Amino acid sequence: MSRYRGPKLRITRRLGALPGLTKKKSNKLNRPGQHGKGPNDNNKKTTEYGIRLEEKQKLKFNYGLTENQLYHYIKEARRRKGVTGLILLQLLEMRLDAICFTLGFATSIGHARQLVNHGHISVNKQVVNIPSFQCRLSDIIGVKQNPNIQNLIKDNLKNNQNNELPSHLKFDNSKLEATVLNYCDRNDVTVQIDELLVIEYYSRR
Repeated sequence: MSRYRGPKLRITRRLGALPGLTKKKSNKLNRPGQHGKGPNDNNKKTTEYGIRLEEKQKLKFNYGLTENQLYHYIKEARRRKGVTGLILLQLLEMRLDAICFTLGFATSIGHARQLVNHGHISVNKQVVNIPSFQCRLSDIIGVKQNPNIQNLIKDNLKNNQNNELPSHLKFDNSKLEATVLNYCDRNDVTVQIDELLVIEYYSRR
């Protein structure tokens, strides 16, 4: 399945706020579709499978993943020692496009992916154009020496001044460089999700 490129507000109406997908809010309250539930409509019950499916879709749409990519991260999280759900979120948050979004370089993860694809972001002084690149501890994420791109990123940083930088990242505003200090904490993940339900969704695969 290819990456979703359709209406974003339609997704947020169904799944709730997804900061990595878009920060815009829809004026409509009902879920999309002819039979969408309103805010006071409790007649339709969501099945257990449906609940797990929606949690999985939150991750998929928020981080801009394909089905195969998400399943790959699930298998990798299972392979490593520790709490599988937390490891899954840490793997996703250590993607280069996700870190650029967290730093405020871009307005969404899709926008951050575009910056990376076009070669505007460097890791340890080397240009990296792979959005899914897994950053490691002590990596230094920088911006290419291009005045137009640097001005764009500075404008985005000004618009994101209200967002506090998580403790696992250290940012030098003068150099437009950030250092990965540690893996993220569970509280640093901005999307509201129950990652255990995502693990359960894939438990039979």
